[in-house]
Parts: sequence; structure tokens; C-alpha cells
Amino acid sequence: MAISRQGAAAAEVAEVLAIQALAFIAEDGERLGRFLALTGLGPGEIRQAAQERAFLAGVLEYINGDEALLLSFANYAEVDPAHVVAAEQVLAETGENDADG
Repeated sequence: MAISRQGAAAAEVAEVLAIQALAFIAEDGERLGRFLALTGLGPGEIRQAAQERAFLAGVLEYINGDEALLLSFANYAEVDPAHVVAAEQVLAETGENDADG
């Protein structure tokens, strides 16, 4: 799943990867508990938050901030870890544009 840094298609691919990352986090109670504690969200708020690109960028930022977690997720999603980093950047940029518009 290669990610180009341009266009709506790149943002859509990045969103899918971020949603996969969120599912990966949610599959493990310890990972999910830590994520919820850091975000301050409750389990019921995740679905609503996941509709925002800025939140999805934050999910990937969380994954990218822990090398072991990044490598584990990349293996789970069958992607190069560099694609996860690129996806975070795409979502952060498009999330900023959405907030401006």
C-alpha cells in the first residue's frame, strides 16, 4: 500500500491505514488502555473522533512514537513502516486544511 503525498487519494489511503492502526490498538486491552489514557477519550468517544483526519493523524503519531509498536503494526498491516510515517504526514496536512476550510 504505497502512499503518495498528493491528492485526495493519498488522504483516503492514509485514512484507511489509520483506521487499521486504531483497530490494531483496540485488539489489545493494554494497548487500548494506554491509548485512551493518553488521549483522554473514553471508549464510546472513539468512533466519533475517528471521523476526523486530525484524530487519525494522532493515532498514527501515537504508533510512530514507539518504534516497537510501529514495527508490530507495520507487520500486522503488511506495510513498510515508512508508509505509516508518510500516512501520518498526509493526514496531518489534510487535517489542517480541513480545519482551515
